[in-house]
Amino acid sequence: MRRVRAIISGRVQGVGYRAATATEARRLGIFGWVTNRSDGGVEIEAEGPPDKVDALLGWCEYGPPAAQVTKVTVDDLPVTNKDREFKIR
Repeated sequence: MRRVRAIISGRVQGVGYRAATATEARRLGIFGWVTNRSDGGVEIEAEGPPDKVDALLGWCEYGPPAAQVTKVTVDDLPVTNKDREFKIR
């Protein structure tokens, strides 16, 4: 298992980024959450099989069609096994 925190920068608020991320994470079977940040970015914590987390991170580089992602910063975190779904916060 792998858990990451990703900060996505660019035009990612007001374009359906959180909802699309949740849909993609659920499709991949990943647990965690996504939220808007006060700086205009989006923050994600995601946990699941490493290949599925990598797939989500790859998707985050583009996001939904209206998004304009300029940067994705990823930090690995300790696996917690506490999330049982993927939530929009």
